[in-house]
Amino acid sequence: MERAALNTSRIEVVDALRGFAVMAIILVHNLEHFIFPVYPTDPPGWLHILDQGTFGVVFALFAGKAYAIFALLFGFTFYIQTSNQKKLGKDFGYRFLWRLVLLAGFATLNAAFFPAGDVLLLFVAVGLVLFLTRNWSDKAVLIAAVVFLLQPVEWYHYIANTVNPAHTLPDLKVGEMYAEVAEYTQGGNFREFILCNIGLGQKASLFWAVNAGRFFQTAGLFLLGFYIGRKRLFVPDETHYRFWMKTLIVSAVAFAPLFALKELVMDNGAIVQQTVGTVFDMWQKLAFTLVLVSSFVLLYRSRKFSATVGPLRSYGKMSLTNYISQSVIGAFIYFPFGLYLAPYCGYTASLLIGFCTFLLQVGFSRWWLSRHKQGPLEYLWHKWTWIGTNKA
Repeated sequence: MERAALNTSRIEVVDALRGFAVMAIILVHNLEHFIFPVYPTDPPGWLHILDQGTFGVVFALFAGKAYAIFALLFGFTFYIQTSNQKKLGKDFGYRFLWRLVLLAGFATLNAAFFPAGDVLLLFVAVGLVLFLTRNWSDKAVLIAAVVFLLQPVEWYHYIANTVNPAHTLPDLKVGEMYAEVAEYTQGGNFREFILCNIGLGQKASLFWAVNAGRFFQTAGLFLLGFYIGRKRLFVPDETHYRFWMKTLIVSAVAFAPLFALKELVMDNGAIVQQTVGTVFDMWQKLAFTLVLVSSFVLLYRSRKFSATVGPLRSYGKMSLTNYISQSVIGAFIYFPFGLYLAPYCGYTASLLIGFCTFLLQVGFSRWWLSRHKQGPLEYLWHKWTWIGTNKA
């Protein structure tokens, strides 16, 4: 394969991969109507079949994987920031804590237009693990990542139930919270919508993440991205390409049996589904995530592929701006206080809307970055991160 220039490939592939992740998140969110499950009630038979196929393909490819790539790159970015400051003899850790506080503000902004909360707040909560491990050895970081990715909490509850059948998982009332979220969203009162989203919606999102095993998986992905940065595995090098090829092979081979085991486990009782079922679900999604990441990195060596996905680089450089603005756009399109197109858009129509939104954001990103070094929210995050210093 032909290779892109060595002096830019590492930055480009990370930006493009981040853009790919945000694009996939937007497509999934549009199919979900941004956690507002209102769809056409009686579509034609052919459209129903098409919608089910669209849903199956998009969710199989991206659901639970796009966020995982986003989380992996969050850990990688932490390495870049930490490394740059270490070269100056400084500890980035406490500045990173302030950066997480700022991210909580952006999470609140996004959640205001996104019922049932936002993943950015999960990143804030779990980001503390990066602060605590920033000075650990490479080996210790990798071991910690593996421990988190093994989903120890779910295994604890499964073993505890095996020993004592009376043991159950705590009932976090997630279903009830989501029902209330849907109710106030349907009401169409914009003020109530905003206030409830940043309160109950965020709570529902965090509690759902607990049930879904996302807390520990996110911590593991953060540390895995941190480790990848330390080992410079995104730097174009034959040794690193061999690593990604091995990763692709192992994860591709592991995916099928993990998926089959997940499906098999889901035929058991509720406690097994909620514990071991969650574990295998997380593992099969992790395997497929690594298939996507390693495939993307390997294909990026080709000039033809890197040119084709070139728009994703600009899109990825403005990932925070694009991630938050897609929630505002989606809320206006689907919800009662806006155009209220949710009852008229099945999965296929929603996918097309999501793709059109993505193309509009790509165009805006390229236009904006032709005039500025950073996206608008990226600029604010950077400026406020370094407030009180000459970098602000």
